Amino acid sequence: MGLDDAVLTIATVNVNGIRAAFRRGMADWLAVRQPDVVLLQEVRAPDEMVGELLTPPAWDLAHSESMTKGRAGVAIASRLPMSAVRIGLDHGVATNSGRWVEADLELPGGGTLTVVSTYLHSGTAQTPSMDEKYAFLDLVTARLAALRSAGAHAVVGGDLNIAHTDADLKNSHGNRGAAGCLPRERAYLDGWFADQGWVDLGRALAGDVPGPYTWWSWRGQAFDNDAGWRIDYQVATPGLAELAREATVDRAASYAERFSDHAPFVVRYDL
Repeated sequence: MGLDDAVLTIATVNVNGIRAAFRRGMADWLAVRQPDVVLLQEVRAPDEMVGELLTPPAWDLAHSESMTKGRAGVAIASRLPMSAVRIGLDHGVATNSGRWVEADLELPGGGTLTVVSTYLHSGTAQTPSMDEKYAFLDLVTARLAALRSAGAHAVVGGDLNIAHTDADLKNSHGNRGAAGCLPRERAYLDGWFADQGWVDLGRALAGDVPGPYTWWSWRGQAFDNDAGWRIDYQVATPGLAELAREATVDRAASYAERFSDHAPFVVRYDL
């Protein structure tokens, strides 16, 4: 791979509408945090709007806009140049559009790193929306297997809308039977981690602790009481996971200072 001695910071965040996020202060977070790569979900904006907010040449951009206006949308913003971009896992299904984008980034010391931004369906238990989620999970699982077979460094980040274990949500008992923590959903992540060898960096670097949560409802006192879910992930190939040194949830100091209902999840890699 020709990896150089360098620090690479990758952030993933569901922005809950990029225009609204920038109005609420996302630009200030970017200026302070200075990530090298940002994986965005629920962009919910056309290409030209994303380009205006994340302007070249400061960022190389890859964006997958949803076919349904005002829904989904994923993007990658990188300070490293992109040598290739691949969009989507099933171009023929409208409900899957705006949910997967991947790019090969050129590393300073040579070689490439594949990064993915993905936004899985939220789903509602025992409805057709769960069938859509499972169908997309099948596509994701196949693509992850292909990326692992390629043997290169890769990281997949995004809002998976699945709490892998009961430690990943505050009210696990009250949400039994709810979408996001169903046994069938969790089994997909079991397969990625145990069978394919992908590493859940949020859990690997945090250890056996509750959360750390990345999403809190806008409603009620969920944020103030830290009654959240850990549904935003960075999962890495084993070789890249060995280079991950620190993972941080950039939780806002107060409810009023949030720019999204999700907090950015940031990992530092020492290449």
